[in-house]
Amino acid sequence: MNDLRRDEESFDVLVVGFGPAGATAAGILGRMGHRTLVVDRLEGIYEKPRAIALDHEIFRHFDNMGIAEAVVPHVAPFTASQHFGAEGQLIRRIDMVPEPYPLGYTPSLVFTQPPVEAELRRHAQSFPSVTVEMGVELVGLSDRGGHVEARLRGGDGGSRTVRARYVLGCDGASSSVRELAGIRLEDLIFDEPWLVVDVLVDDLGLAKLPQTSAQFCNPARPTSFVMGPKNHRRWEIMLLPGEDPRRMEQPDQVWALLAPWLEPTDGTLWRAAAYRFHALVADDWRRGHILIAGDAAHQQPPFFGQGMCQGLRDVTNVLWKLDRVLRGASDEALLDTYTAERKQHVIELTGKIKAVGRSICERDPEAARRRDAQVLAEGGGAALTITRQEIIPPLRDGFIAGEDAPARGTLFVQPHIKAAAGWQLLDRVAGAGWRVILDGRRVAPGSVGSLPAGLGDVVVKAVAPPDLASAGQDLLIERDGVLADWFDRHGVVGALIRPDHYVFGAARSVSELTGLIEEAARRLVPDPALAGAPARRAAG
Repeated sequence: MNDLRRDEESFDVLVVGFGPAGATAAGILGRMGHRTLVVDRLEGIYEKPRAIALDHEIFRHFDNMGIAEAVVPHVAPFTASQHFGAEGQLIRRIDMVPEPYPLGYTPSLVFTQPPVEAELRRHAQSFPSVTVEMGVELVGLSDRGGHVEARLRGGDGGSRTVRARYVLGCDGASSSVRELAGIRLEDLIFDEPWLVVDVLVDDLGLAKLPQTSAQFCNPARPTSFVMGPKNHRRWEIMLLPGEDPRRMEQPDQVWALLAPWLEPTDGTLWRAAAYRFHALVADDWRRGHILIAGDAAHQQPPFFGQGMCQGLRDVTNVLWKLDRVLRGASDEALLDTYTAERKQHVIELTGKIKAVGRSICERDPEAARRRDAQVLAEGGGAALTITRQEIIPPLRDGFIAGEDAPARGTLFVQPHIKAAAGWQLLDRVAGAGWRVILDGRRVAPGSVGSLPAGLGDVVVKAVAPPDLASAGQDLLIERDGVLADWFDRHGVVGALIRPDHYVFGAARSVSELTGLIEEAARRLVPDPALAGAPARRAAG
């Protein structure tokens, strides 16, 4: 594993870090066929949980990767979270959107990280174009203009230099890639000490605990409670001024903090780790041929469980663009949209998380009572229910259509489609590349003419509700009206969808849609001769 005797090797991409973001990146690059080297300074998977939450956008990508079935045993729905105020009263409830689910999966999920990470790694290593080397550390980076030279050091102290066209740093909050590239972190102003505790609770202990996740907004000691899969329960407990974080990690202190809920005989302490919850974002996510993603690019408080989701959004955003650049289908300018899209998204979402975090972390009793009164007033005097999905913003800038295009930058929905094998999700029928999806109630599949080559292979499908099932064999029939509702809500007849499932733009007419498709092709391929040539319609 640590054989560093080779003098020099060349790869399309060097991925530094084999955690969830790095393993996902390696799996996607492997499926694309790019020669990829993955290195990680650790020898194996960290055996304790860190991230605990996923959402339907990320699970959609797991399904596209073909690993959803393998991940399911380690995943469970995220229960509603009840927020209790300074006097213990219910002040707010955070839940999921109701069925039919917009992306076809449970919108909010909890998971156990070690086995899910193991599956992500197994998937990445299944591709012959992916090489994984554990116990290998990145110690030097030099961007040579057309490629990057990276110096790697193994556990035995031996070193070698490899070449890669691009380096993707998924190596965590203390990222060596970020430091070596000279990328700075911007402080988004949040810094609070917390203790994260994971317990495997026995049956008697489970009976004592809340049956939903909860946020105890008690100014004496704010605390979060999360119901993980099976008997896994997590507490996030705010540390108070003067408390030594290392001392508070000790079992006697941990069980004293858990005393309102459990006794030591009620379960097994799995992990206790003190953290400072930060809000940070990199000033730039690309320097030449060096890119960063995940915790290397941003850190945020955990109050809505979006930390790992953000990292995987980074990866799925940048890799469809990097694939085009590596294949010569687009020039490097396309990669500039990565920072433009993801940085603003992270800043906006972090701002919402910070606002909730500051409300939760209120330590002044009188201010906490005012907070509770305000939250209840927003619900008309009762606990207001909001959904976790409401806080996720769209893309505001980057590779999306102009501001007058409906639904630009939003995440495209995914209905269940009638197929020979039964009801299948849209991605399994239409694929996960560039797609033109039409409202089959108003537009025939053949209404969109020849497509410009800039997009590459494009799937064009018209989708309609069940009452049009006999209208024609070219129509896809959806089960629950999810897509019909989406078309009606936005007042459009079709949409152009990117490979990461974000809407480039939607259109009110076929001619308007044709204009969007031509715009996307021109921007992907600045060469007019190539952009104007007919594209292939992908099978699907």
